[in-house]
Amino acid sequence: MKEKFLQIEQVDMIFGQGAKAAHVLDQINLTVNQGEFISIIGHSGCGKSTILNVVAGLLDASSGFVLLDDKEIKGPGPERSVVFQNHSLLPWLTVYENVALAVNKAFKGKMSAQQRHDWILRSLDMVHMSHALDRLPSQISGGMKQRVGIARALSLEPKVLLLDEPFGALDALTRAHLQDEVMRIQGELNSTVMMITHDVDEAVLLSDRIVMMTNGPKATIGEILSVNLPKPRNRIEMADNPEYNRCRQAVLSFLYEKQAKVEL
Repeated sequence: MKEKFLQIEQVDMIFGQGAKAAHVLDQINLTVNQGEFISIIGHSGCGKSTILNVVAGLLDASSGFVLLDDKEIKGPGPERSVVFQNHSLLPWLTVYENVALAVNKAFKGKMSAQQRHDWILRSLDMVHMSHALDRLPSQISGGMKQRVGIARALSLEPKVLLLDEPFGALDALTRAHLQDEVMRIQGELNSTVMMITHDVDEAVLLSDRIVMMTNGPKATIGEILSVNLPKPRNRIEMADNPEYNRCRQAVLSFLYEKQAKVEL
């Protein structure tokens, strides 16, 4: 397992120019080790998704840089898969075809047609969606759509999986099931994960470390909390775990006392 696998160095983000310039991020520095699960949490407007978009290569930082496996990130790439809150499935394609679209683009010439087919089935089996290969997105639930989105992202074998509030639009029970699935998959694959979330319990349950952002403008990293709990974690057992509750209290204290959001 490689240390300093993902390095965010001195990243600033300024949108616009002159008097209308918005200084969103200020001097973001973060190092993520291979196989780590990192959550970024903070109030709305603190630049969480902007950080993720810079790592994804969807935005260029105003200054600073990001290294992944010692290579500077320049634009999007298959080594960084993103799962958004909206599943982003193409409605006219089946579950199988939505994943196949990504696999065929990434691995054509590297895998035979049969190998790609087997890889698509494996990816969908990983998220327990093998029973719905021929269904359209309109024929499956919101949670199932998000499972397919996760399968599509993992099918690319990314070095880093980027999750932008992936469970935010789901009901509480579906959200809990998918959190458990992501925890299981991350444990099996030893994936490096960066997740944006508003949910304190979600962050503590899933993460090795929680990055807490100060309020914008000019948001930066306020504190980083290590979650020293063995994995896999059982959410029912965690309810009475002293370390779980200590971490939960620390994040709540940061968000609602140290960085209390002033509503205008």
